Amino acid sequence: MPRGIFATQPVDAPYTDPVYSYSMVSKDASVNDFGLLIAYVLPGFTAIWGLSFLSPSLRQWLGSSQAEAATLAGFLYATVASIIAGMTVSTIRWLLLDALHHRTGIRPPAWDFYQLRDSAAAFDTLVNIHYKYYQFNANMLVSLAVAFLARRVSMGFWSAPLGWLDLACLALAVVFYLGSRDTLAKYYARTGQLLQARRRVPAR
Repeated sequence: MPRGIFATQPVDAPYTDPVYSYSMVSKDASVNDFGLLIAYVLPGFTAIWGLSFLSPSLRQWLGSSQAEAATLAGFLYATVASIIAGMTVSTIRWLLLDALHHRTGIRPPAWDFYQLRDSAAAFDTLVNIHYKYYQFNANMLVSLAVAFLARRVSMGFWSAPLGWLDLACLALAVVFYLGSRDTLAKYYARTGQLLQARRRVPAR
């Protein structure tokens, strides 16, 4: 491909196929959308569902949202509400669960963010394949705790017998707790290897 004074790429740069570029952008957008879904939307909706046991108005809103799910406005309304709830759950997770993991042997590495200059793409990949799944597991654990407590309070915390739904929530909580420890440990280990401090040669 000829390159003149109006070329948009340097002479030595390889030609970038527009179709390939579009496919890469689409792939990145899909990954980011999936990360948003599992890290915030699903835990947020779970927390809203749990709180509906204590709030008749919230329970009514959930019922109307399901009826309006086929409309774009209803879908966007439910999605935005789930993201807000998910961000709140994520803050609680950072305050409680992250501190618990750090105190029980999963230590954050000493990142050297100077290395991001050459490793930004690899770091982003590690975030997508490890940290997003940590957020899902840990945020779902917090959301399940909210749902479990709200349901028990609405039924009478001590007086109501444990049902199959309570036992299922407790079993899932154990799964999400173990999953959160595994994914966070792998994220710390692999980003620590990627961004470990290296001896720098002073410029002459």
